[in-house]
Amino acid sequence: MVLTTVDRDIWCLDGDPVSMYTIPFQTRMTVVRLGSGELWLHSPVAVNADRLAAVTALGPVAHIVAPNTWHHLFVKPWADTFSDARVWLTPGLPAKLPHLERFQLLDAEAGNSWAADIDQVYFEGSRLLTEMVFFHRASKTLIVTDILQNHDPLHDNWFWKTVKRANGVLAPRGGLPKDLKLTIRDREAARRSVQTILGWDFQRIILSHGICIEADARRFFSDAFAWLG
Repeated sequence: MVLTTVDRDIWCLDGDPVSMYTIPFQTRMTVVRLGSGELWLHSPVAVNADRLAAVTALGPVAHIVAPNTWHHLFVKPWADTFSDARVWLTPGLPAKLPHLERFQLLDAEAGNSWAADIDQVYFEGSRLLTEMVFFHRASKTLIVTDILQNHDPLHDNWFWKTVKRANGVLAPRGGLPKDLKLTIRDREAARRSVQTILGWDFQRIILSHGICIEADARRFFSDAFAWLG
């Protein structure tokens, strides 16, 4: 099965593994059908015929979202395929995608395009990564990219399991990667982001990397950022 149904009008699509600094990552795209009937694609995975067919069967693709500066590898192929879709990039990404002919920056105004269905906030405070976090209200689903990870040990050999366990991202005890934690210099900004997110009534978390959180999702999120105070 290409698509996994999460709830009404929201699906996950697992992609091919990728490597970053030699570290293997499983990948996942989230697809939301907005109230308009149009599709919103979050963190695109590699394109192939089966994935395209599965997505197009759900409805017209209207939005392609790159939620942080590390999740851009497969944006252009989806943008080229769905030429009528609007492409949304976080600041810093345009320089990485010089051949992308059209895009808009992912900001508060962007949220107006899906505000009837999805809330958003930038997770701020890191000097390395700014990530837009989303909340699909109808399904009570939080959608994150890199600030929370929960890597499946079944996908890694003993070496990478050891590395990921040491970095605090191996399931079932995943969370905020320790290396990313070290980049958070503005704790007050990070706390504000966490408080906004905890103000949303989410009951599950879709992760781009690893096993999604279907139980005690708020506790999982809160525990990951408890060190902020």
